[in-house]
Amino acid sequence: MKLTTNTQVSIDGVVQGNGGRHPDLDPGFERGGWARPLFDNEAMRFVDEYYQRADAFLFGRRTYDLFAGYWGVMDSGSSPVADALNTRPKYVASNTLTDTRWADTTVLSGDVAAAIGELKARPGGELQVHGSGKLVRWLLANQLVDELTLLVCPVVVGEGTRLFPDSGPDMALELVESRAFPKGIMLQVYRPAGRPQYAR
Repeated sequence: MKLTTNTQVSIDGVVQGNGGRHPDLDPGFERGGWARPLFDNEAMRFVDEYYQRADAFLFGRRTYDLFAGYWGVMDSGSSPVADALNTRPKYVASNTLTDTRWADTTVLSGDVAAAIGELKARPGGELQVHGSGKLVRWLLANQLVDELTLLVCPVVVGEGTRLFPDSGPDMALELVESRAFPKGIMLQVYRPAGRPQYAR
């Protein structure tokens, strides 16, 4: 399977609280919900269709808990996203999770890189990662990402957790696809392409 990530990110790189304020997961973060108003019908259709392409899903612990409590309790037919999530295998990278209340969930612990490598070696289409910023950073650092999809929202949030840290590994990216949605969200799809070349 090809490991793909799908991340909503602000112009200044923030990924925290894109869908809304969550006092338990993001205590003190008052600027949640910055992405939602920018999703027009065309952008939402892209997201719905993206989820349909998945053979399986991979989550970090925080995003898993959030998705399980929201999408995981929806009835069949209520949403294309919920239908995809609730009918396909889910994997969560965690060394602390014991209660997998969401059906068809497998916890990956211990040597997570090896476990993900085994998943990628299986036949199939896409192993998708949605949100899960900390996990995405780790996957990129461990060279496990095959395709990086960014939905860049035309907003400067000004604070919050960013997709990339101030200091981390460098990487070159090959642009695969780029287009704009009516309210200004930019879709950018990249493939990792080794280390960057630096001018002398």
